[in-house]
Amino acid sequence: MNNKWVTLAIRTYYRAEMIKAVLDSNNIETVIHNLNKENPEVAVGVRVRIKEQDLPKALSIVEEVEKEWDKEKNETLNSKKNKVLIPIELTNNIKDICKFGFNMAEDLNAEVTFLHAYFTPTFTITPKTNIDFDTYSLTNSETLRKLARENKADSENLTNLVQKWIDMGELPNIHFDIEIKAGIPEDVIYDYCKANNPILVIMANNNKKLNEENSIGSITSEVLETSRVPVIAVPNSKEINPKNIKSIAFFTNFDHNDLVAIDTIISFFKKEDLELIFLHTTDHKDNWEEVMLEGIKSYFSKHYPYLKTDYAFLKSSKDINKLNDFVKQKKIDMIAINKRKRSLISRFFNQGFATKILFNTDTPLFVLRK
Repeated sequence: MNNKWVTLAIRTYYRAEMIKAVLDSNNIETVIHNLNKENPEVAVGVRVRIKEQDLPKALSIVEEVEKEWDKEKNETLNSKKNKVLIPIELTNNIKDICKFGFNMAEDLNAEVTFLHAYFTPTFTITPKTNIDFDTYSLTNSETLRKLARENKADSENLTNLVQKWIDMGELPNIHFDIEIKAGIPEDVIYDYCKANNPILVIMANNNKKLNEENSIGSITSEVLETSRVPVIAVPNSKEINPKNIKSIAFFTNFDHNDLVAIDTIISFFKKEDLELIFLHTTDHKDNWEEVMLEGIKSYFSKHYPYLKTDYAFLKSSKDINKLNDFVKQKKIDMIAINKRKRSLISRFFNQGFATKILFNTDTPLFVLRK
């Protein structure tokens, strides 16, 4: 075997440097060939080269160390717990949403993060006295500090209260924390999800049967429209345990993304007695639509033999009463929708179907994003 140089491996720059350091420590002469000398940190396809006579020994060493590195990487990733995010108002009765969120987190082997956003006014208003108009001034720093102190105290009270519920056995004993942020709630929730990527957002729905004008300002409806992660909206009108959810109605328009969404739903509710009903709204049912629904039903029956599946048609998506009648008749525990992202103008002038369901049913709503 001669002393010509051969390529041992092609790796990223940092991995190539790690391999070189290990081989050098084992007295194996090593060089790396980098295609981007000026910016090595962004280079890909970096060649680790050694002399041909050292190839058997080097292969053995690299194989072992890379196994260890990958094992350490996987252990690090696995040590990071999934997060379930529960946005809350500290002044509201939150026990029911806590129970739903903690039980859901327990099933998903996740931790809980409570998120509270509080408004910080830019201006304060001094009421008129001897003059005919109110006066406005910039909010001073002491006012802002007072708001921060009050919210911090509320968060400490909530921490003690939730821990008490855990100690009493009313909530599963899982790790939780509370984050307090200044800002508009829907924006704070969006930014948190973008930065931390929780697996699920769970929100209380306190706005049943609001009219369209009021729904424009609903935090929950805005989060349903913009969230990058799945959202479950839970009505506050009754206590609901996710462990008792056994029947889910999923709206489908035969989009290929619906298959991914349905897989996600199944992964969140792993139950041997789970039933999925595929719903399609139409004014004129035809044979092709029935063939498509039967195809979806057959697909998931084949891939999840334990799953009970069915399908149904609703006459019109515009009449929420038809949906409520169907939910009551079939004893549906949750409604699921796979939403498209809509423009701000579209959302302002047209109330989405998910929002209509949100404000007009007592059934939990699971919204996923295409």
